[in-house]
Amino acid sequence: MDWKRFEDLTQLPGVPGAESLVSRELEKMIAPVADEVVRDRLGSLFGKKSGDEKGPRVMVAGHMDEVGFMVTRITDQGFLRFQPLGGWWSQVLLAQRVEVVTMKGKRIPGVVGSVPPHILKEEERNRPVSIDRMFIDIGLDSEEEVRKAGVGPGDYIVPVCPPVEMEGGKRLMVKAVDNRFGCALAVELLEDLKKTSHPNVVFSGATVQEEVGLRGAATAANRIKPDVFFAVDAGPAGDIPGVTNGFGELGRGVLIRLMDRSMIALPGMRRFLVETAEEEGIPYQFFISPGGTDAGAVHQTGEGVPSAALGVCARYIHSHAAVVDRGDVEAAKAFLSALVRRLDQERLQAIQQG
Repeated sequence: MDWKRFEDLTQLPGVPGAESLVSRELEKMIAPVADEVVRDRLGSLFGKKSGDEKGPRVMVAGHMDEVGFMVTRITDQGFLRFQPLGGWWSQVLLAQRVEVVTMKGKRIPGVVGSVPPHILKEEERNRPVSIDRMFIDIGLDSEEEVRKAGVGPGDYIVPVCPPVEMEGGKRLMVKAVDNRFGCALAVELLEDLKKTSHPNVVFSGATVQEEVGLRGAATAANRIKPDVFFAVDAGPAGDIPGVTNGFGELGRGVLIRLMDRSMIALPGMRRFLVETAEEEGIPYQFFISPGGTDAGAVHQTGEGVPSAALGVCARYIHSHAAVVDRGDVEAAKAFLSALVRRLDQERLQAIQQG
């Protein structure tokens, strides 16, 4: 696993609808290892790698976008009002660092403003602050100064969290694990396929606008017309105090989703995933999620596309800082490569038949 590439991808700003910086960097990584670069009109990007042209068309995707915000208004005093892009819980936001990205690409540091408890009324201290009452401070004193800096409504805002190797070296804390992890694995898969044969045609890359409704997944699938699809994504970890509902645990291997609110894995697909993991000696764990992935959109396209969602669990996703286990990422990489190398017409038929 190229950890430097993974870390670099996490640091690129890219909220739903504004993934162009991520897309440009991904294209630089994909083009040298793919037979062809394939795009749709929303911005999803894939590298095509042909093995057996008569084999299944296999689509593999992470998603480029991270949860973030959009500037909606500038106050007379120079503060920014904002709208969430993707799922945010208000209690993880106050006093956190952000960057505002202007239309010209300028990145301006800021902080989510909060009123000090010293001047709050007692009843206010015990009540969560809703996002519509929050603001971002970029250090300026008026709307005029903010506009002169190049900031305006529609500009996007991303969290700030540089990569940090945690104590012991096993785990990494960084922003945008959801889902630059999947983007990185899509590139790694194409690199692996340059070194080995595969009985199919693979389209490996990343979609756009996953965090606001799985939009890019639908347009990409209509463009590629896959026979089978693998969404590569991060899910919430359940190995922290206060969680007892059986979510995944860091360090226990690749995460296989049995179902979520957007899709239920077909029995034939589940069998293919489990057999591959066990025969390849890859550690795995099952996951039932209240969320969804791109598989939820792709499996409903065309005449139906057998799909699966796999990846890793990460602590604190949809916040500024997530924690991921390096061993889990390596397991997910090995698992994805094994699935693609095994997926011929016979196995596709077995998946379809249940």
